[in-house]
Amino acid sequence: VQTCALPISAAAVLLARERGRGRPYVSLLQSRKHNFFTDGGRELFDCAGQGRIDVFFLSGGEIDGEGNINLVEIGEHGRPKVRFPGSFGSGHLYYVVPKVILFRTEHSRRTLVPKVNFISAPGGSPDNVYRTGGPIALVTNRCVFRFDRQRRRFSLASVHPGHSVAEVIEHTWFEFDRPDQGPQTRAPSDRKSTRLNSRHIP
Repeated sequence: VQTCALPISAAAVLLARERGRGRPYVSLLQSRKHNFFTDGGRELFDCAGQGRIDVFFLSGGEIDGEGNINLVEIGEHGRPKVRFPGSFGSGHLYYVVPKVILFRTEHSRRTLVPKVNFISAPGGSPDNVYRTGGPIALVTNRCVFRFDRQRRRFSLASVHPGHSVAEVIEHTWFEFDRPDQGPQTRAPSDRKSTRLNSRHIP
């Protein structure tokens, strides 16, 4: 089961389902057509806790190099300079969903920071904490990062066409591992990309 709420990640999982001839099962939050949950967030969290959600997409106002996300605020607690929409159970989902894919459409030093101002959901946990879930990747408009849970650190997996490793370094405030020559993200073929048309969008 893959579940997400925003158009970009929704389009990605619907394309994956179309290419997989109906698999994986996809639930899009807030969609009348593609949401099989009937009891809102409560059912979502129950299913996640039972291990019935394999992949979940999350974003954050800030994301740091340890995989922590901030969906609450920037600045002094109680008198913040910036307010985000809130965590809505992201801390719970981050702990129990095996594969969490982070995404951010603004890849800048404002959003990818050395340390988030507020931890809505931690990317890692102490060794004595039982945890089945956590981040595996971060996808931005410039590149794809992989996340090493043991080291709690990102590495550059690929750079999107039209961008470069130097550009990624310039616009990323946290440290990350990278090869000398960053591989390029493979674009979908015209045949694959056109299979998802407007009738699939919620």
